[in-house]
Amino acid sequence: MKKLKLLSTLLSALVSVATTRADVVLLLSGGELHGEVIKRTDNTLWIDIGPKIIQMSMTEIRDVIIDTAEEVKLAYDTTTMFRIADGLPELSPHVQAKRVGASVIKVSTPGGLGSGVLLNGDGFAITNAHVVQGETDLRATVWIPQADNTLMRTTIEDVELIAVNNHLDLALLRLAHPDNKPFDFSVLEMAENIEVGETVFAIGNPLGLERSMSQGVISTKQRSFDGLTYIQTDAAINPGNSGGPLFNTRGEVVGITNMGITSAESLNFAIPTRYVKDFIRNREAFAYDEKNPNAGHLYQVPPQRSENGTAAVLKDSNTDIQ
Repeated sequence: MKKLKLLSTLLSALVSVATTRADVVLLLSGGELHGEVIKRTDNTLWIDIGPKIIQMSMTEIRDVIIDTAEEVKLAYDTTTMFRIADGLPELSPHVQAKRVGASVIKVSTPGGLGSGVLLNGDGFAITNAHVVQGETDLRATVWIPQADNTLMRTTIEDVELIAVNNHLDLALLRLAHPDNKPFDFSVLEMAENIEVGETVFAIGNPLGLERSMSQGVISTKQRSFDGLTYIQTDAAINPGNSGGPLFNTRGEVVGITNMGITSAESLNFAIPTRYVKDFIRNREAFAYDEKNPNAGHLYQVPPQRSENGTAAVLKDSNTDIQ
């Protein structure tokens, strides 16, 4: 008992001697530490509280609040509608999920449902083309943060389809906020620097199970199908996850989940953000017009040869050139 009392007194003394920077580590036990967070990994955090540096497991931490003087500032790209940020803190997936969860949406159509992620406060969101393919009656379910830190589930009927690229399997939507306020959104990674073995997590609505999170690692970042490169991950991806974000431990979107191999285990894939950025920058080429659904640039499947050999019309003997 004396040892416990002494440890409690020592901890209180250490916490009270805070450094000039006032980062706050909130513990699952209800306590908190004040100081300067000097390093973070997926599993461990180090905080300098003045007289010593404390090393803690991320499983003991509920949240980390960075000093407002050191807050990450969003670096807005005025030529595009997506957002990026520099210096984002690395946190465990369960902590990051609380920070980015409100940016993930559910996209519903009469034929099914999928997921999506908000790209900016104006309500632009990305999802898969196959989620909205052939549909015009779109709805979105969002979770709006409240003053008491809860999330209010809200269905938005006013969803506009902006652009569709079937080749990349991407679609751009725009939602109208019910209270005319900015949406919470997630940032895309600044540059593609993911590594094999890196921890990632997905948030989506598999089989309609809203706001489900799965965690895994990058299996490979160079898996090619039909001329495109995908991120392969062992994070669980199921029908309903389509169009949802794949995050790294900095809370950046590194990919948009779009498929998995159901007959195998832990073989799931996501569209890299470089394709997402290109699609958004060139969205006018894929603009959707409800009066002309065939508008925009479409990649058509070429017809198959009916037989082998050279077509008669292409043979020299059938030309008029002497």
